[in-house]
Amino acid sequence: NSMILLAALSPSPKVQGTHPDCSIVLQFQKREAECLERIQSESQTPALPGQEGCPTEWDGMSCWPTLPFGQSRAVACPDILNVFKEYKGLIQRNCTEWGWSLPSPPYHSSCQLETLSSNNDTEAKACHFITMKVLYTCGYSTSLAALLLAISIFSCFRKLHCTRNFIHIHFFTSFILRGTAVFIKDSVLFSDESIDHCTMSTVTCKAAIAFFQYSVLANFYWLLVEGLYLQTLLLLTFTCDRSYIWGYILIGWGVPMVTVGVWVLTRLHYDDHGCWDDYSSLYWWVIKAPILLAIFVNFLIFLNITRMLAQKIRCPDLSKTHKQQYMRLTKSTLLLIPLFGVHYVLFALFPEHVGVDARLYFELVLGSYQGFLVALLYCFLNGEVQAEIRRSWGKWQRSMESNVFNLATQDFTA
Repeated sequence: NSMILLAALSPSPKVQGTHPDCSIVLQFQKREAECLERIQSESQTPALPGQEGCPTEWDGMSCWPTLPFGQSRAVACPDILNVFKEYKGLIQRNCTEWGWSLPSPPYHSSCQLETLSSNNDTEAKACHFITMKVLYTCGYSTSLAALLLAISIFSCFRKLHCTRNFIHIHFFTSFILRGTAVFIKDSVLFSDESIDHCTMSTVTCKAAIAFFQYSVLANFYWLLVEGLYLQTLLLLTFTCDRSYIWGYILIGWGVPMVTVGVWVLTRLHYDDHGCWDDYSSLYWWVIKAPILLAIFVNFLIFLNITRMLAQKIRCPDLSKTHKQQYMRLTKSTLLLIPLFGVHYVLFALFPEHVGVDARLYFELVLGSYQGFLVALLYCFLNGEVQAEIRRSWGKWQRSMESNVFNLATQDFTA
């Protein structure tokens, strides 16, 4: 119970390459290993006659050195706990003929562990994260279904095949990868409660984290491509130039691939600890900096598009039809650019342990529905898509009515 309690405590002293919540647990594991090594060393040296006593023992909190029968020993609260508050309590144990006595007073009383965290607090946190997991699972499932439907619509209708919708399909795919990566990460890291996540360091879990980081980067860079393409359309006055498409693909998929490759090589050579899911490491900036760069460039594009749009709409020579086209093409991207970037920039300015609950809520719960919002804006509320669906639906209905009429006529004339 003490170890479970300590794992839930934060903030804590940092151990290089580990998540802050795990550092205390790892410190205790290090002390336990040192104590067990001492025990093994003593077991190889039998006690001399008349020097029998209680052997060295690890009780989960402190290491008690060997002690002759009838004597007692007192130790202070583990100094690792002093990171929260300096405790001067002492715990005493006696060496009896039946072995070590129980700690007196108990650790939780002498070191005031109840004031740090209670069972009720731990259970409340567990319920909170379970609820959050249910919410973001529903969100990502809804987003995946909507995105797959949107991709099917863009792929099935020939009149919707154009560079703009091709970019939309790639943007949707990045969201599908992100949702899939979240489910994969959860299944690898948290499916088995018996696995010690603090010391978990397998190729599978590192690959899951790398795939997740790639999908997040691709997500932001395909949003950047959406902004770049919209700006190109406004500059070229709706001239659709397919020569740019490979450049967009290199930005959307290539830049994240190179970035994650550099990050993986960096972690392998300089910080190959744990499961690479710690955000306190300096090497996390290899991922964070390109994301912030994409958001910053998108913000500049946002301002430039707004400026160009205002100029074109005020232009007296521009027809009403063209004005409507400009508004239709820009409203979705202009909404998404600040929506995607504001919360990320806001949290990037603070340390990772600040505002954890708010960060988790925005990035997991609200973020899980971003794919659904994107499909809604770019596909389901798209007038061009709605018109094509209505046209195809009307064509199908007329075809069905014609078939029914032909069958009825054949039956009547037979």
